[in-house]
Amino acid sequence: MSPIILLLLGFVLLFFGGELLVRGSVSLALTMKISTLVVGMTVVSFATSAPELFVSLRAVFEGSSNIALGNAIGSNIANIALVLGVTAIIFRVKISKQTLSLNYPIMFCASFILGVVLYLFNGIPVNVGFLFVILLILFVWLLIANSRKEHLEAATNVSGILEEASNDSLLKSVLLLISGVFLLKYGADFLVDSTKILAQSFGVSDRIVAVTVVAIGTSIPELATSIIAALKKEENLAVGNLIGSNIFNILAVLGITAFFKEINMDDAAIFSSDYCWMMVITFLVGLLIYIFSKQYISRKEGLFLILIYLLYMYTTLA
Repeated sequence: MSPIILLLLGFVLLFFGGELLVRGSVSLALTMKISTLVVGMTVVSFATSAPELFVSLRAVFEGSSNIALGNAIGSNIANIALVLGVTAIIFRVKISKQTLSLNYPIMFCASFILGVVLYLFNGIPVNVGFLFVILLILFVWLLIANSRKEHLEAATNVSGILEEASNDSLLKSVLLLISGVFLLKYGADFLVDSTKILAQSFGVSDRIVAVTVVAIGTSIPELATSIIAALKKEENLAVGNLIGSNIFNILAVLGITAFFKEINMDDAAIFSSDYCWMMVITFLVGLLIYIFSKQYISRKEGLFLILIYLLYMYTTLA
């Protein structure tokens, strides 16, 4: 089978597997009488990070740590440059108080800690993976506590999932969950295998394929969610979702993966190039939301973020 077809099939299986896992896990959580707010901010967030997690786990156990790190860092770059930029061009993006006071500072700190770990250990050891998971639990607790304090409800896109899942039986929930895991497992297999083949075919490292093609592919759900939110003029949804996704990519995806098997940084360019680009873009987004944007990210600022992403792609592929 052609590696490109294998890659596309991997993306399709990951997308539908992720959808089934979200629906099944939410149904199961609601059956267990867990509150909708907690479900919306924990179960859904964990489940939507499942495609990246399955890809990273498969890659690390196959000895391809470059794919695991490249996918996570590349997805973070795509989320806050490409996806946020496209969304802002469609409709201005509102910056919520929670984004300013909690989400962005935690994303910046998590990104900075990741850099320190990569520099000191040339990868992510098992004990640091465990620390990342502890930090993730703390973040989720702060998120729930802050939402209850501000009397916030689950986001609109999450509310739709909760409503659909509320009538599912226990058997249906379990079947959805199992089906989602099955599709995610094979989707990750196809994606990792095709990435290796494409890298060999084009004479480039698997890191380059991971931070470009794979990263964009695994960011498609965030792109779809943000575009739909923009078209519906749900202007306060995009930034929080994308920053939350970046936090989960670092603390959940890389943390859980490293907890099971140490992630080695086999290609120094992951730190010297990709990670540095991620921090620069994270810093620029901070300037936009705290200083220049005045509560909204405009179309001009969205175009600026897209141009930054294209520059990153050019320097990576050149």
